[in-house]
Amino acid sequence: MALQLYNTLTRKKERFEPIDPTNVRMYVCGPTVYDFAHIGNARPIIVFDVLFRLLRHIYGDDHVTYARNITDVDDKINNRAVERFPDMEPTAAIRRLTEETAAQFHKDIAALGVLQPSVEPRATEHIAQMRELCEALVANGHAYVSHDHVLFDASSMADYGRLANRSLEEMEAGARVDVAPYKKGPMDFVLWKPSTPAQPGWPSPCGIATPGRPGWHIECSAMAEEWLWTAPRLKGRLSAAGLARPHVFDIHGGGIDLVFPHHENEIAQSRCAHGTPMMANYWMHNGFLQVEGEKMSKSLGNFITINDLLETDTFGGRRWPGEVLRLAMLMTHYRQPIDFSVRGLEVAEKTLDTWYRAIGDAEAAAASDFADEVEQSLSDDLNTPAAIARLHVACDAARDGADGAARFKAAANALGLLQGTEAAWKRQRAAGVDIDEANVSALIAARLDARKRKDFKESDRIRDELAAMGIRLKDSKNKVTGEIETTWEVKR
Repeated sequence: MALQLYNTLTRKKERFEPIDPTNVRMYVCGPTVYDFAHIGNARPIIVFDVLFRLLRHIYGDDHVTYARNITDVDDKINNRAVERFPDMEPTAAIRRLTEETAAQFHKDIAALGVLQPSVEPRATEHIAQMRELCEALVANGHAYVSHDHVLFDASSMADYGRLANRSLEEMEAGARVDVAPYKKGPMDFVLWKPSTPAQPGWPSPCGIATPGRPGWHIECSAMAEEWLWTAPRLKGRLSAAGLARPHVFDIHGGGIDLVFPHHENEIAQSRCAHGTPMMANYWMHNGFLQVEGEKMSKSLGNFITINDLLETDTFGGRRWPGEVLRLAMLMTHYRQPIDFSVRGLEVAEKTLDTWYRAIGDAEAAAASDFADEVEQSLSDDLNTPAAIARLHVACDAARDGADGAARFKAAANALGLLQGTEAAWKRQRAAGVDIDEANVSALIAARLDARKRKDFKESDRIRDELAAMGIRLKDSKNKVTGEIETTWEVKR
């Protein structure tokens, strides 16, 4: 089945046709590193990791470039740095905050089983490219200088608002009355702004004497251009097919909340700077996330970070393995709103319990008919619920022997699931509720010994003791020896 993706720009599902099959290129907006990443941030990380895996499977690992940026210059960062490190020099405080937060982000998402992107550019390493974009836009009449700012002139672009499906007139009618006095029009947006001595600053473009810093939108335009066009072209990674469409790449992704203004403004900057009809050919956006039926917010007390789920008992009274979070996210189609709940995590965890029992310590097969079926589902606009349904069917066949388990594991790996073994999964589950695994094993051995002695009263007592610890036992007869064997899991 050919890969079909829903394109926000055209509002329909389209067959994916890369510009250059030897170097398929995707850009996804990454975190602004001023605080712990929340579970809403986790959704695009997981969704586009699945797409990255699928593209690598179709086109080859060496023929896909995935750029996911880090925003490390932003007013939220400046303000938080002052709060966290009031006694430090501002620039040093900002550097410390962004380094610590980026390290925490990487630690948290590693638990979600995501692959490293091909490149992870940082905004502060691309200031020169941002200045060049500003100067190009001013030179061709799409931007202007006012009060030490560089601003994009939204009225200079005939189809500004196309991604958001709103005309300039509609957006201007809804704009706030208190428009900055240095703007020509209410929808004009900042490309560059002046900095105070307490803020990070660089030499400004366009002859501005005051040091300044970039606006948020220009950052992604510069980094996408550098890593998906300029660098591949200079390194010879683009074939003639890629060179035929300069400054355009294949896929741009992110959350639905970024459609306007961020992605709309990225398109405006990039197209007008380079004179292209497109910035990216396919625009993909994952849906909103709620928590237990309500919008996530600190005021409601339901603001949950990835780290909260992994390391604390904030949600559901316990810690959750990262793979549970991953599966819970994938059980809802990426374009649909998701209601993130304790019940959803429990269902995902129970599913993984079943799946890991089915694979044991099997290694994934090199090829699998189940994997082919999962790929068919994912090729239909990343239909992860359909892929998971196929995995449930495949799990039954996995119990038929080592070959079935290996093929089932290969299929689950396509979604980034079942990367480990049953034993490793049990250890992770036990860690989430502070289970003494050695003690559990000793009690199970004592119970089996009691059963052999036909001391069923003692056997039942040990079973009840384990149950009180949160351990559920499952007895089964070994088909070869005929002896009773006991496996266990953490119950809810």
